[in-house]
Amino acid sequence: MSATSVLRAHGVLAAILDNAVRDRRIATNPARGVALPRKVGREHRYLTHEELHRLAQASGSHATLIGLLGYTGLRWGEVTGLRARDIDALRRRLTVVQNAVLVKGKVIIGTPKTYKRRSVPFPAFLASSLAEAATGLGADDLVFADERGRPLVTPTTRENSWFDRALVVARLPPMTIHDLRHTAASLAISAGGNVKAVQKMLGHASAAMTLDVYADLFDDDLDAVATRLDQAVMVSSVGKMWANADRPGASKAPSRSKIPGNPGQ
Repeated sequence: MSATSVLRAHGVLAAILDNAVRDRRIATNPARGVALPRKVGREHRYLTHEELHRLAQASGSHATLIGLLGYTGLRWGEVTGLRARDIDALRRRLTVVQNAVLVKGKVIIGTPKTYKRRSVPFPAFLASSLAEAATGLGADDLVFADERGRPLVTPTTRENSWFDRALVVARLPPMTIHDLRHTAASLAISAGGNVKAVQKMLGHASAAMTLDVYADLFDDDLDAVATRLDQAVMVSSVGKMWANADRPGASKAPSRSKIPGNPGQ
């Protein structure tokens, strides 16, 4: 089995045995401390603003949906569980309170993945198209639904889906709908969003989790830290000392071995 399947099965078994230990049915949990396979993370696929725009245009009637996924980082289940009442056009916020999940071929409405409601901002340029998508809907109607008002099924679960066709038209390589969530994180960070703001937007349990998942997006911050340190030093008196020391012909302190009377001579 895959590492993911093994870890899930182990997690269920270990939790059952933890209860057995608490009930004094067994002395210790033999599932704890065993060697487990490690998941190898798939390389994230990030779209640029231009690529995301092309994909939205190629998606036809799903353009607003693609834009929302690519700029808010909502999970597929969260965006397809979005109701008209969850849109605050004045504050440009979406309230995530429910999640649509595909279970054995049926879409079930439940709570968000982290079981917590959150408020997610959306950019102003999406306001008009989002308002148009919600026009004529009742407060509890789903904004993105099929012709019967049911939550949309993830397009990547169907061969040759509208999403796959849009990728071809937009001249983009194969990717999953979840990659738009990664794209949202990338665009938010490149726009100057700090890790705490990105964490809240994505609904991660902690900022540490955001850093773990998107550590590659913060590489440029390391260069920025060095640049800012250099700028700070240069405007200080210490910076002048370093600058003078680097000039050709600048006098330097004699080494320990050249000091007269040094026992080490």
